[in-house]
Amino acid sequence: MNTSEITILLIDDHDVVRQGLKSALTHAGYSVIGEAASKNEAFAQIAHKKPDVIVVDLSLPDGSGLEVVSWARGISPTVGIVVLTLHDDESHLLASLQAGASAFIVKSAPLHEVVAAVSHAFSAPLTFSAQGLRAAIEHKKVGFKLTAREFQVLAFLPSGKTSQQIAQELFISEATVKTHLASIYRKLSVTGRTQALAVALKNNLVD
Repeated sequence: MNTSEITILLIDDHDVVRQGLKSALTHAGYSVIGEAASKNEAFAQIAHKKPDVIVVDLSLPDGSGLEVVSWARGISPTVGIVVLTLHDDESHLLASLQAGASAFIVKSAPLHEVVAAVSHAFSAPLTFSAQGLRAAIEHKKVGFKLTAREFQVLAFLPSGKTSQQIAQELFISEATVKTHLASIYRKLSVTGRTQALAVALKNNLVD
C-alpha cells in the first residue's frame, strides 16, 4: 500500500501541534483525514472515519488519551495507535503499552521519528515500539521485588508445569518450589497460579 492510501487521525488539543504533525505526515506522503481536540471528539472521529492510524496525546481536556487508546484497540485489532506525549516517564510508557498502543514517543522527538512511529504502528499495530521499553520493563520487575529464583519459577507458569516438574527442571525440591510460589503470590498480591500468571503477563514479567 502506498503511504498516500494510509489514513491518519490526529488527536491533540493544541492546534499548533496538530498542524506541525499534519505538515510532517503529509510531506511524508500520508493522508491526514481528520483532527480532534478532545476525547469525545476523538471517539466520534474514529467511529466515523475509521482511520488506519491514530496519533493521540495523553492529556486531553475531557479525559486521558489512554481512554482513547483502550477504546480504539477494543474496537479494532488492526488500527495503529501512536501515543505522542510530553510525559517522558516509564509509568506513562507502560500504561500506554497496557492500554494497547502500538508506539510511544515524546513530543520532544524529531518529527522524522514520529513519522517512523506511524509507519511502525501501521505495519505492526499489535506490537509496541518505544525508546527505553526494555529498561522500563526491567524496572517494573524490580518493583515487585522478586528474587532471581522466584523469577525462574515464575517463568514456568505459562507452560502449565506442576510444582514437581518445575522442581525437576531447577534441580530443587518440590517443597522449595511451593515456598517460592507462596512468596511470588504474596509479592504479586494474588491468591493462586491463575492470578499470578495474569499479573505476570500484564506486567511483562514472563514471555
